[in-house]
Amino acid sequence: MRAQPNCAEEALGEAVRRLARPGFESALWAWFHRAVAPDNLIVLAYRDGVAPQVLFRHSAPGSPVFGQLESTYLGGAYLLDPFHALHLARAPAGLYRLSDVAPDAFQRSRYFNDYYRQTTLVDELTFVAYPSPGVTLNLCLGRDGQSLRAFEARAIETCQRIAPIVLALAEGHWSGLSAAGVAPEAVAGKIRDRLADAGIRLTPRQADVALLILQGHSSASIALQLQVSPQTVKVFRRQLYARCGLSSQAELFGLLMPLLGAPQEPEPVEARFRE
Repeated sequence: MRAQPNCAEEALGEAVRRLARPGFESALWAWFHRAVAPDNLIVLAYRDGVAPQVLFRHSAPGSPVFGQLESTYLGGAYLLDPFHALHLARAPAGLYRLSDVAPDAFQRSRYFNDYYRQTTLVDELTFVAYPSPGVTLNLCLGRDGQSLRAFEARAIETCQRIAPIVLALAEGHWSGLSAAGVAPEAVAGKIRDRLADAGIRLTPRQADVALLILQGHSSASIALQLQVSPQTVKVFRRQLYARCGLSSQAELFGLLMPLLGAPQEPEPVEARFRE
């Protein structure tokens, strides 16, 4: 029988052969590349109370997509990321698109404009898996400045179709990851405590509003999150800016971003297959 050019299936077979062995991550990338043509891939392990652990990443040579990963994202900006919010919510395993889970004003937030925009990312599809208790695994496929195009409907449908396979592979390969984190710390509480050290005292509600603003929520969305009226949100917002001596979201971002840093997660023994 004449062989068929099933390139994606052939790459999947190689990933299966490499499962729990060196070379798995590269084989996984090759499969994704043939199946849906992403520009980049990063695999992150989220745990409570510590910065995410990077298990694998791939991008085009010279791409800026991961240029500020260590200095900014792992340094604390991840706390504002919609996919980190999925970890905190223990969202069901499956496929998520950034545009579907991001807050309504995400693209107007300082996090987006000061960090996310410089990555040149245009679109993200993320498989969320749970390889072991206390660990959320994100396999993020991105389209960036290399192609300058979002994922097509066909690519999204393909990812939805292969999601059960991706989750099974990821949970099998990284099943040895340990939670090894610390007790989760409320981010809004961290903001209050660290501002108090600088002589700026916020109420719990004002700190909640500050965090939601940084995450990219509009006043209407904040009102829904806090179950208060939009007018009440405006009052909290004015009080927040007044207590901090600020007049813009950019100034709020500049004040609070250095306060969001979290301890880095040490690489566990189970990361022995990382390339």
